[in-house]
Amino acid sequence: MLCPSCQEGENKVIDSRLTEGGTAIRRRRVCLVCHRRFTTKERVERELRLIVIKSNGARTPYDRERILTGVERACNKLEIGSERLESLVDRVEVDLFSNHDREVTTEQIGSYVGEHLRRLNPVAYVRFMSVYRKYRTIDEFIDEISDVRVRVAQDSPDQRSLFEE
Repeated sequence: MLCPSCQEGENKVIDSRLTEGGTAIRRRRVCLVCHRRFTTKERVERELRLIVIKSNGARTPYDRERILTGVERACNKLEIGSERLESLVDRVEVDLFSNHDREVTTEQIGSYVGEHLRRLNPVAYVRFMSVYRKYRTIDEFIDEISDVRVRVAQDSPDQRSLFEE
């Protein structure tokens, strides 16, 4: 591993911790030449095997950051910590890698994200679904909100007040 400051390869690991639900290792390192500290992450390469099939038929390698970016947009200004968002993406990845070996569609990814977002925050869920499902009319949007009201009331009665007027 090259030091980001001096580009030397001589360094020592001073701390290692599991992150992202045990799917990655975060390592603190110190360069033995310039003594600067830096962080690296190690992740299993299984992500590189998964191909995402987009709605237009294009195929691209799986990229965790795209999911995280979409979830962050849906949760904008909702005071949901980045740790909870990382955890949500971890759970989506568990679903993806345990149910899909080589290929997955963007629709399937969106379904997993929506399922986990609905449990995390109903408002973020509706925001995400409005982009994911590409609503064309107000009625489609209202139907989704009505469905969320019912599901939230069934899943956790204490959050019903979020949707009451």
